[in-house]
Amino acid sequence: MRWPFILRIIGILLVFLGLAMAAPLLCSFLYNDTARGGIVQSIGITLFVGIILMVLSKNYEGDAYINQKEGMTVVALGWLAIGLFGALPFYFSPGVTSFTDAFFESVSGFTTTGSSIMTNIEGGTPSLLFWRSLIQWLGGMGIIVLSLAILPFLGVGGIQLYKAEVPSPVPDKLTPRLSDSAKILWMVYAGMTLVEIILLLAGGMPLFESVCHALTTLPTGGFSPKNASIAHYNNAYFDYVIVVFMLLAGINFSLHYQMLRGKSLAFWKDTECRFFLGLTLVFTLVITWDIYGSVYDSIQDAFRFSIFQVSSIVTTTGFATADYERFPGLSQVIIFVCMFIGASAGSTGGGMKCARIIVCFKYCYRELFKLIHPRSISQIRLNNIVIPDDVLRSIMGFLALYMLLFFISSILLASMGVDMLTAIGAVASCIGNIGPGFGTVGPAENFAHLPDLGKWLLAWCMLLGRLEIYTVIILFVPEFWKK
Repeated sequence: MRWPFILRIIGILLVFLGLAMAAPLLCSFLYNDTARGGIVQSIGITLFVGIILMVLSKNYEGDAYINQKEGMTVVALGWLAIGLFGALPFYFSPGVTSFTDAFFESVSGFTTTGSSIMTNIEGGTPSLLFWRSLIQWLGGMGIIVLSLAILPFLGVGGIQLYKAEVPSPVPDKLTPRLSDSAKILWMVYAGMTLVEIILLLAGGMPLFESVCHALTTLPTGGFSPKNASIAHYNNAYFDYVIVVFMLLAGINFSLHYQMLRGKSLAFWKDTECRFFLGLTLVFTLVITWDIYGSVYDSIQDAFRFSIFQVSSIVTTTGFATADYERFPGLSQVIIFVCMFIGASAGSTGGGMKCARIIVCFKYCYRELFKLIHPRSISQIRLNNIVIPDDVLRSIMGFLALYMLLFFISSILLASMGVDMLTAIGAVASCIGNIGPGFGTVGPAENFAHLPDLGKWLLAWCMLLGRLEIYTVIILFVPEFWKK
């Protein structure tokens, strides 16, 4: 493990983070708010530490190739560092009094979870609200992937960082050069963000709010500058625009690239995309039927609020236009299931990912088939591609670890005095990078009342979910550190 080389990369990430803080500083000048001093302090501290790490490792000379161990270490420690230093603007702001709350909000932002400790969001300064949105946008496609796009020297051996960062069972390289792939992903990502801003503006949403909501829709983040989230507007046009972009963000971004290159059937030909969109439609129709008459008198309203809540949760965005805890039991169970399924692999969404769910179903069916035909030889395919045994083992191991960590974390949170429904809902929300949960952390509440130790536990769950568990958990395996 070449620690000087690792520290240099983390230092560069912190320098980038410090420079990114110039955006909320500019916002502070434009709106003449009171957060300017805190942002300047945050920039100074972040740049200072980043430059120190770079200076301390400047004399290191060695192979620029990053092996798998170093890639996972850089990603895990890099995200932890970004969460810590990204918390500074919150900590120095008037509305946040403890570093625990600041760190929770920062990690929730960067991991695109969207769980918040802010009880009066609209009382926050414009620059702080913009920072909340910006960190979700940066975290959506990933700080490391962004670095691969703008820092050429990380392109050498950078596939290890890419594999540890990109939320996908099998990351797709769109071009032979990794840095070019990262640039393509970011161009698609930025382009879709711009289009959403324009559409929200066309519907009458103010510029600042349009920008903030677009910055948090594409990363499936869910932070809103309004206390009531999207429900604040009670506007069907805004609901459907955001639904479309939530679903687009939940689809593998490589398919968007294929569509732009003229492959009009890219979405339809992809098994996972069909599964994701089909499941969303089925869940929407079932909930529409369930809440029509019991919650909403109009079938149009029932469908509108159903598709928004399902799209928001299954893509792990976390926006809300209704309190789904007031829905009938069937609808609540479906929404809870959506928290685990998640979006597509290669998207900005969280959760288990539809690709893994499909492979798990096929694996279970194969095992049942073998009980009937023990001598048969069958292979599991996805998009007509045979899933190698090592990838299959990795997927099944991931699903088992995901559920194990969910149960352990729920028990630990409940042991801190949190009621069972809240503990389960909070952990499911945080490890799936969703935002709202159930109980006292539902869509009409927030996470401010939880104990400090519980907030650190949930921040850990957010990092686990965002980095696909293996990247974080493997650091605690003793064999990882042996030569």
